[in-house]
Amino acid sequence: QVQLVESGGGLVQAGDSLRLSCAASGRTFGSYAMGWFRQAPGKEREFVATITWSSGNTYYADSVKGRFTISRDNAKNTVYLQMNSLKPEDTAVYSCAAGVIRFLSQIRDEGRYDYWGQGTQVTVSS
Repeated sequence: QVQLVESGGGLVQAGDSLRLSCAASGRTFGSYAMGWFRQAPGKEREFVATITWSSGNTYYADSVKGRFTISRDNAKNTVYLQMNSLKPEDTAVYSCAAGVIRFLSQIRDEGRYDYWGQGTQVTVSS
């Protein structure tokens, strides 16, 4: 049974940093891409960042590029999202996801991700 378990969310002030973790279990993820998505109240879920498990290639939404960094620890089967210079508009439930991505055009498509975590709340106050 595949499980993705997020942790690390919380309440911070604008300009602060947080690191989210996503612990993956239940299968080997060597051919998978691991992504972070977020959903703010009243808005649709949006792509944040993705890393390919095998090669470590990373992809970011323009809104977080330069502030967020996605990384992975193969030994721990864990993916991280380091979030710096947080803004109130970053407030959302952040979820990690795993999927087989064959083309770059699929990176941002949540429908391509088969497994999802339960999400962790990030709240940034102004």
